Amino acid sequence: MTPANLFTGLPALEEGEFFEDLCRQGRVRIERILSSASPDPLLYDQEQDEWVLLLEGRAVLELGGEPVTLKPGDYLFIPAHTPHRVLETRPAPRCLWLAIHLYPPDPPGAGLPET
Repeated sequence: MTPANLFTGLPALEEGEFFEDLCRQGRVRIERILSSASPDPLLYDQEQDEWVLLLEGRAVLELGGEPVTLKPGDYLFIPAHTPHRVLETRPAPRCLWLAIHLYPPDPPGAGLPET
């Protein structure tokens, strides 16, 4: 196995965000996210919990209708179905995130054929 680096191989973004899955295992997905200075205003309402860490940059999120300011090293837990979005970021340094998505277990009997 060859090691990878979170800070290399990122695209130059003019707008929006870049999402890259780093690892998927069972009910866990680890994702690298790069936000431009003009992030996507999409409001997320996800089925899974999300833990997010801001590695570089500064950002303001809207979390459950309230603004939350983050600086490098800040992290937070976003419970499933909590509406959230990136409101603003600074152009330099870029906003680089590490996100861990924790999906709920399948309900009992899910995926089993009906009899």
